[in-house]
Amino acid sequence: MRLLVIGGAGYIGSHVVKELVNQGNEVVVLDDLSMGHRQAVKGSTDYAEIKDKDGEFIQGDLGDRELLGKIFSSRKIDCVMHFAAFSLVGESVEKPLAYYDNNTARTTHLLMAMKDHGVNRFILSSTAAVYGEPKNIPILETDLTEPTNPYGRSKLFIEKILDDCDAAHGLKYISLRYFNAAGADEDGEIGEDHSPETHLIPLVLQVALGQRESIKIFGTDWDTPDGTCIRDYIHGTDLAQAHILAAQRLTDGGDSVVYNLGCQSSYSVKQIIDIARKVTGHSIPAEEAGRRPGDPARLVASSDKIKRELGWSPHFEDPEKIIATAWKWHQKHPNGYRK
Repeated sequence: MRLLVIGGAGYIGSHVVKELVNQGNEVVVLDDLSMGHRQAVKGSTDYAEIKDKDGEFIQGDLGDRELLGKIFSSRKIDCVMHFAAFSLVGESVEKPLAYYDNNTARTTHLLMAMKDHGVNRFILSSTAAVYGEPKNIPILETDLTEPTNPYGRSKLFIEKILDDCDAAHGLKYISLRYFNAAGADEDGEIGEDHSPETHLIPLVLQVALGQRESIKIFGTDWDTPDGTCIRDYIHGTDLAQAHILAAQRLTDGGDSVVYNLGCQSSYSVKQIIDIARKVTGHSIPAEEAGRRPGDPARLVASSDKIKRELGWSPHFEDPEKIIATAWKWHQKHPNGYRK
């Protein structure tokens, strides 16, 4: 397959690009590097230095319709994968218009370019945030979608747009609603490096590295056994394999569908901190803080559907193993991708 990966220099996108290239696919990466890192894109050369055997990396803006037109007109793209979204729940509450512009409006520009050039396979990096405060645990794909924050709404809007594009233009899509992405690839080449960092596991590991004095726990009065939020953690490489299986389904003529992606296991914030203490051998002091707006108490997926239909199975189900891969990367890259 030849795939266009939007946001392929980001945390999850880079894991997917690496696995795609390793499996012999041709990959074109488009990323503006506002949040991603060029060093994270393995197996791809810069556009000015293209070699036939390598993937391509193009630095550019998803909102640049002229650039999108050039990409599609000069290459035969079989499938598009889209990872270029803002994804901070708290920030989305403070800056909703930025999220609707970047996550929703710019995706419509991409879909227009795809339609204009006859590209009709699309995989969306979606989110469990579309469910809001779930009524059932584990969450099924058929459960009610009532996002509690603009981030979740911005992704749900895209899913609705994709439904309409399927009905009107025959666009076939797979939306992968995944839960808490975590870990680093086993080779130690790519890992999690956000600015600012808001994800629990890298923040905890920054304490172990001496870069933070303590880890903040946002709320200890949630309706959970230990009072802290519960999440379903899934490794980046497992996410990558699911994206590749999804692309193959569409290439084989599969219909549009939505899948959850998680390990169907639940761990609280306090439990993750305790596991990190074990993995790192550090005490990792913790302090209580107020709840963050837009956070649900529990998010745990049922991934039975994608296992049944695509044969996907997570390799990294043990959170200790997930955290160990992240710890390995953070020790080698204490400042992230920066020297």
